Amino acid sequence: MTLYSNDSTAPVSEFLLICFPNFQSWQHWLSLPLSLLFLLAMGANATLLITIRLEASLHQPMYYLLSLLSLLDIVLCLTVLPKVLAIFWFDLRHISFSACFLQMFIMNSFLTMESCTFMVMAYDRYVAICHPLRYTSIITDQFVVRAAIFIVARNGLPTMPIPILSSRLRYCAGNMIKNCICTNMSVSKLSCDDITFNQLYQFVIGWTLLGSDLVLIVLSYSFILKTVLRIKAERAMVKALSTCGSHFILILFFSTVLLVLVITNLARKRIPPDVPILLNILHHLIPPALNPIVYGVRTKEIKQGIQKLLRRL
Repeated sequence: MTLYSNDSTAPVSEFLLICFPNFQSWQHWLSLPLSLLFLLAMGANATLLITIRLEASLHQPMYYLLSLLSLLDIVLCLTVLPKVLAIFWFDLRHISFSACFLQMFIMNSFLTMESCTFMVMAYDRYVAICHPLRYTSIITDQFVVRAAIFIVARNGLPTMPIPILSSRLRYCAGNMIKNCICTNMSVSKLSCDDITFNQLYQFVIGWTLLGSDLVLIVLSYSFILKTVLRIKAERAMVKALSTCGSHFILILFFSTVLLVLVITNLARKRIPPDVPILLNILHHLIPPALNPIVYGVRTKEIKQGIQKLLRRL
């Protein structure tokens, strides 16, 4: 495939990430909070993974699912933030075509994998609270293995055509992407081909995968709430509501940020173009920073495991 810059006769071999086109002057200031969030996300998820790996008492299905979520978060952060910070600090805006489409695939597939992992974890909590006597027979190590294979296949295969469709377009409107990352819409806008099918495919696949996850998550927590309200032991009810409530809020935040991002892109004529760009970056950063705190540190067993790990150091 041969791509061209603004001069249609001159072939080029890379894209140029413009990042925030209207606010170039304050990009260095924005890099500070983004760097801190990046370090928090990487440190918290790495600590959670090491703790679960070293603490034998945490070798249980629920914590394996937490490990999977942390791995997805780490990959998402490493896919997006280092390049964004390189643009802010060193003005390294160039990105090769293959790297751009690889980034596009990882972002699309791993975000939906994370959503699906939330759904599986909600099911885990549903079985634990609504069917506690059957929990150990349903949520087993084999269940986690099958769930991991399902998560990867169910989200990796349908999202794979998105970067493939984008890579097969003819690019004749320049190679400057008005974004910090290679999103499908930002890249395909540079094409002189009809991108209707490209946009429609991403829209249908995205809402099918994420929408079905959200519906199943809401159903799981609805059944959990119904069961919890029947519990006569006040302490048990408060503990269940506290744990599941924090999980549901985090999932709702993940879905809400995504919905806001979609709305701002649809209403881009009324909203400054830099807003959806910033939201896109934050959506790949804030959930990975919060997930290990809400799911991990608030869990008594993991908190004790982290304390043991710190004593070893």
